Amino acid sequence: MFWPMLAVALGFLGIAVLGVLGFKVFLEAERLGRQVARTTQRIHDASEELERAATDLARTGETLR
Repeated sequence: MFWPMLAVALGFLGIAVLGVLGFKVFLEAERLGRQVARTTQRIHDASEELERAATDLARTGETLR
């Protein structure tokens, strides 16, 4: 009777460990998604700023040399 109970306990423990690890993966994936969104927004803002600077430069007719 000891071995079947040990097997059930170890099976439950294994499922609990997998649940905890799955939850950690979920949290890290969420954090990565937020970081990607922030980085995408920063790239978008930088490209708009570069476009405004290029438009202003083209309007004045100056060159970079």
